[in-house]
Order: sequence, then C-alpha cells, then structure tokens
Amino acid sequence: MNKPKENITLYVDLDGTLIKTDLLFESLLALLKKNILYVFAILFWSIKGRANLKFEVARKTDLAASDLPLNTEFYKYLQEQRETGRQMVLISGSNQRSANTVGEHIGLFDAIYGSDRSTNLKAKQKLLKIKELSEGRDFAYAGNSADDILVWRSAAQVIMVNCHERISKLVRDTDKLEFDHPPKASIKLLQAIRPHQWLKNLLVFVPLILSHQILDLKLLASLIITFISFSLCASSVYILNDLVDIIDDRRHWNKHKRPFAAGDLPLIAGFIAGPLMFIAGATIALTLPINFQFIFLLYWLVNLLYSFYLKQLFIVDVAILSLLYTLRIIAGAEAIYIEATTWLLGFSFALFFGLAIVKRVTELLNVISDGGYVIPGRAYKRNQLRMLSTAGIFSSAIAISIFALYISAPETTELYDSPLILWTILPLLICLFYRIWKSALTFRMNEDPVLFALTDRIGQLIVLVCGFLLWLAS
Repeated sequence: MNKPKENITLYVDLDGTLIKTDLLFESLLALLKKNILYVFAILFWSIKGRANLKFEVARKTDLAASDLPLNTEFYKYLQEQRETGRQMVLISGSNQRSANTVGEHIGLFDAIYGSDRSTNLKAKQKLLKIKELSEGRDFAYAGNSADDILVWRSAAQVIMVNCHERISKLVRDTDKLEFDHPPKASIKLLQAIRPHQWLKNLLVFVPLILSHQILDLKLLASLIITFISFSLCASSVYILNDLVDIIDDRRHWNKHKRPFAAGDLPLIAGFIAGPLMFIAGATIALTLPINFQFIFLLYWLVNLLYSFYLKQLFIVDVAILSLLYTLRIIAGAEAIYIEATTWLLGFSFALFFGLAIVKRVTELLNVISDGGYVIPGRAYKRNQLRMLSTAGIFSSAIAISIFALYISAPETTELYDSPLILWTILPLLICLFYRIWKSALTFRMNEDPVLFALTDRIGQLIVLVCGFLLWLAS
C-alpha cells in the first residue's frame, strides 16, 4: 500500500526553487567582481563542460548564503514539513560545494547532493540520482524549470515553485502543489532599465539651449538621437551596477527591492540585456560625429571603472559621478559641433558634485537611523556626516558663484538681449539648493535625487521659472 504523499521523501531543487536566484550566476558575479580578468578563465573552464565550469567557479568563490533571496511561501512549507518529521533531500544542479553552503545554512535537509566536476546533476542525471536514492520507492519532487519536467513525470507528488505559466501547463498532474508565482519578467526588466533615470540625459540638450539654436530642427534631431544613444548606454550601466552591487543591495534598507537583488529577475537576463543595450546605444552613436563617439566610449569606460573599483573610494566616487553628468553636456555639444564653455562645465561639475554628496548624505542618514555605521559597499561612515554635509553645501555655493560670475561676464552680456533678467535666476537657484539640502538633512528626501526631482512640485516650479527667465533674457 502506498504511503500518503505527505510521508514520502521530498527531493528539493535549489536554483529557482528553494532560492529565487541561480548559484552559478551568483558565483560568476562574485568572481568577476574579485577580478574582471577571470572572464578569460571562465571561457577556458566552459570548454570542458558546464559541470567543470560550476566546479571551478565554486572552488574560487565564497557565497553569502544568508543574503540569497528565498521563495518565501515554499520555504514556510518546508519548515512545516520538517516539523512533521518528513524526510527531505536537497538535490541541485549547482556544484556540491555551493549546494552545501546553502543547504547547511537553511538547516532543513537530511542530505544534500550537487554536481561534481564531471556530472551536471540536472534533468536526466538528476532523475537517475533520485531513483538511485529512493530505491524504487515513491518520491516527491519540488522544482521550477523545464529541466524538471522529466523528474516530475516520475514523481508521486509534484510541487511547482516559482514556475511560469507555460511550464505549469506542461505538467498535467491535477494534485500538484504550486508556490511563489513569479512576477512578469518584462515588467521587472523595465524596472531594472530605470527609464525615469533617462531624465539625466536631457543634459545633452543644454549646449543647444544656451547657444540659442533650439529652433534649429537639424540640430534638435541630432540631439534626440544623442539622447537615445546615451539612454541605452546608461541603462546598460544601471544593469551592470545592479549585478555588481547585488550583495550590497540585498543588505540595503531600500535597494533590496531592486529586481536582481530581490530575485524577481533572473541574473541571466542582466547578462544578456546589459551588453545588448550597450551595443544598441553604440550602434546609434556611429551615426553621430566621431568626437561624440569618443565621449560615448569614455562615459562607458569610466562607468565600468566606477562599478568595479572607483565607487569604493571616499569622495572619489562623487567626483566621478559629477564627471559623468558633465560628460553628458560635453557629449551634447560634440554631437552638434558646439563648444561647451568653461563657465558651463565648471557650473555643471560643482552643481553635480554637490548633488552627489546629497545622495551620500541621505544614504548615511538612513544608515544611522537604522543603527548602522557605514553605507554598504561604500567608504562613508557616520562620523563623516558633518564633513560631507559641509563639503556638499560648499560645492553648491560654488555652483551659484560660478553662475553669478557667468552672468556678469562681458561675453554673456553680448549673448543675451536682456542680460539683467539673468540676475533674477540667482535667488531662485539659492532657494532651490536650500530646499534640496533641507529636505536631505530632515529625512524628507529619497536616496535618489532624481526621484525627489520627479515628485517635488516646488522644485519643479523653480526650475521651470528659471527656464522661462533664461528664454526671456535671450
């Protein structure tokens, strides 16, 4: 007589089932973050097969099992089954070393099996291993992917976790259990791309506006193409940053909700989408002047250095961020053969240096409010808060001073029909910077100044009035 399904041994898959993510890609990220040159070793290991790749990568990395996102509904089910005394076995295509790390941390399993150097424990190989372990007895199996269908067909109990609807339809067991339905990947990919951040790339239009040629449709069309090219490049960088920072993001009070950190978007999507978006942006850049292409490549390379190294350096990281903003303005100028003035570049660097510090100050305040001491993945500590705030406010003051010197310069008075109107912008800028810093220091600003700009109506009104006055003076 067959045992009730709740009493038969439950074999549990790891990647995508127990955890939302894939240990191979998690380990690859950790390895590349350690040293980007490992990419060549990865290619060599891959030649000898996927099992060998998993073995070599696992051997050279240490996973933080406590940071991995779990499929929470299924995890609670496993805890309940453990309390009833049910025998449970973790069986994974991940390397044995990686499977042990996670399985021992979870602490619910009677045994743990993973791939070795020569055998990739997936699909047919996994089924053979389960049949060997079960010795002909009925078994239950929990999985999540198309590779698990072969195992489900032989299982007495089917448990589907984090499965897409198309996979669920292929398994016709009427008594199957289902947990943790995944969100739509297209929606999560859109979140990872962060289209709201494309507002930063509107800076490419600044040289055209200040040159008083905004009505030149040919130049305007060139800058629209520039904007698209830079936006695609920027999104590839956002994806890269999210992948590189995935561990720090999971420990962050707010960033843990990001698609890759939360496990709501497969890491493989980032490995594919990131390079594709860069290639698309670079292809569009080929239609623009060679100087723009140089700036485009420089922007991407600086971002690459920032992602892997420079973001960990105190103050250097905010200087790099302000440089990246200024490069957008230079890119806009080069795309339409206009020279960006030293006034504009100086104002831009000082302005964005101050705003970058605003971001760090806000992050640090949130860390302090949670009882922390240092921003995860950054070199900023709570005892540096006052110095950072002073430096940021001073930088904002420098930006205002540069603007004051600009509107009083002889070349400016010659460029504008009514240069005196420009002086009315000065108090508005002071009010804007005051509002930004007050919001940051009183915990009323999100860590992302761009999101703050999108929601702060008074700040938006000030910017619009400044734009109107600039047009009125021309």
